Amino acid sequence: MSTGVRKEQDSLGSLAVPKSALWGIHTERAILNFPISGIQLGTHRHLVRALAVVKKAAALTNAELGLIPADIGQAIASACDTVASGEVDDAFPVDVIQGGAGTSTNMNANEVIANLALQSLGHPRGSYGVIDPIGHVNKCQSTNDVYPTAVRLALVFALEDLLERLALLSAAFAERGQAFAVIPKVGRTQLQDAVPMTLGQEFTAFAVTLEEDQRRLREAAALLTECSLGATAIGTGITADPLYVERVIDKLSAVSGVQVTRAHDFVEATWDTGAFMTFSGALKRTAIKLSKICSDLRLLSSGPQTGLAEIRLPPRQAGSSIMPGKVNPVVPEVVNQIAFFVAGADVTVTMAADNGQLQLNAFEPVIAHALLQSLSWLTNGCDVLRELCVTGIEANEELLRSRARASTAQATALLPVLGYAVAAEVAHRALVSGQSVIDIAISEGLLLPEQVEALMNV
Repeated sequence: MSTGVRKEQDSLGSLAVPKSALWGIHTERAILNFPISGIQLGTHRHLVRALAVVKKAAALTNAELGLIPADIGQAIASACDTVASGEVDDAFPVDVIQGGAGTSTNMNANEVIANLALQSLGHPRGSYGVIDPIGHVNKCQSTNDVYPTAVRLALVFALEDLLERLALLSAAFAERGQAFAVIPKVGRTQLQDAVPMTLGQEFTAFAVTLEEDQRRLREAAALLTECSLGATAIGTGITADPLYVERVIDKLSAVSGVQVTRAHDFVEATWDTGAFMTFSGALKRTAIKLSKICSDLRLLSSGPQTGLAEIRLPPRQAGSSIMPGKVNPVVPEVVNQIAFFVAGADVTVTMAADNGQLQLNAFEPVIAHALLQSLSWLTNGCDVLRELCVTGIEANEELLRSRARASTAQATALLPVLGYAVAAEVAHRALVSGQSVIDIAISEGLLLPEQVEALMNV
């Protein structure tokens, strides 16, 4: 055997593992079996943290019940803290897309935690006769309750990042709304001039819709806090001590800082992925709203000479290798693409949920990746949109005011006094003559100037 490797044994035989690796044979087999996405488990920081939190709760519960020796329980718990801190994320090389319902992920965590615990007690890595990845770290557990519980916690952890960035983005839109509060413009429906409004109202609405989505995301996330830890393989609790099953959920709440509750029926909870679908739908809702806002920003800034040109986005980079001076709305465009991905990820979650057979859903790894990747991209997208676009948006105020004065949409504001028929006639004459609705209404004595100003609010 090469000095750079150690031999480990499992039920399938022996395999060489890098001597310096914190993982073991099960992880090594998974590396060989799943060269799929090239995205390693360790890139999902929140999932690695959640796995460590679940394993710590289990170890502390097992130690308290005397199911594992106290010193080993403490060593495992300390190792879990190291994993949760992010210090050893590179020790989680398993591909995020994997067969086995997350078994490779669970075993990766078991082996890393076991080897860290062995190291802390002065034993070489791979000395599983002292601390065993399955016999000690995985005591009273199965992948089938550990993995979905960890995924749920990971989503809750990751959501906090997104909610923070959404709040900042909403505040940025609200600030622009305040800055544009008295700038008149023409509101549009079906891309046609409709009624007068202000640019401030348009941007304030962007802020309000993002505030609303924060509430919807929190509501969806509440479903994720119902956990099946203690259910083991299919929900019957087989191989788990009854006292462990009673205590481990409370321990998980204490260790994670998330108030989790025990699922009402473990058998149902082991295969049910409804919470993931609901959460995915809420993420898609937020993503599509962001995409709509970004499409509006691109349209409102289009031109600058021959488009709407109502606002100016901060220029970020040259827009063409052939057209001098062209600047593209690259930041809204990238957020649009994030939304397209999230919408596709929601389809992935739906298909995976549909195809989990009988007592287990084998496709939770792709569910986890789809949701965690969506959360990560949305979080980053909110930052980029706020910092590189929204805070620097300017209004083309002179153009907006002139268009607001000239548009036949102003006729709508005259309805309370003139009635529909007269206002429609004024609008038609304005289109034919090129005069403004305001000028016609005043010149023909239909309204006094002060009445018009009050109605138009311009």
